[in-house]
Amino acid sequence: MVSLWKIFWVFAKIGAFTIGGGYMMVPAIEAEMRGRGWISEEELPDIVAIAQSAPGLLTVNMSIFAGYKLRGLAGSIAATFGCIIAPFLTILLIALFFSSFRDNPWVMRIFAGVRPVAVGIIAGYCFNLMKKQSRWWQWAISLGSIAAIALLKVSAFWVLLTLIVLSLAISLYRQNRRAGK
Repeated sequence: MVSLWKIFWVFAKIGAFTIGGGYMMVPAIEAEMRGRGWISEEELPDIVAIAQSAPGLLTVNMSIFAGYKLRGLAGSIAATFGCIIAPFLTILLIALFFSSFRDNPWVMRIFAGVRPVAVGIIAGYCFNLMKKQSRWWQWAISLGSIAAIALLKVSAFWVLLTLIVLSLAISLYRQNRRAGK
């Protein structure tokens, strides 16, 4: 059984050394949890999907789910607290001193350099998820969603809503067909 301190420290490390939050933390969470044998490769997309569907921050939701899987409610609390403590303290310090360095050209250059790295990490993670998709329709949905959002400027909300409605309709159709209706 994994100790609560171990869960806390693993998620504290992820929270402390991952710049950008959200999708930037997903590869780090995957590497830590798979490297320790806490999840399988097949479980990660499910964890991400569940975390995305719940209200709140993606990484906090992933921490809650992962901690619960490892040690129940106490594991959820340890993972969540570990995940948020470093970013919370960092944001608190930035808020205290932001006005003194907000217009600093070095700070502006650092942020300008971090942005493309963040985009690259997120794109790499998305590509790795897409590589695992083996059916043509999974590729079609992924590429169609990317095209709708990036090229046609359709809101991600409408893309998701459309996919949810289509998925439910197909599921009901298949269920009725099996039942002979």
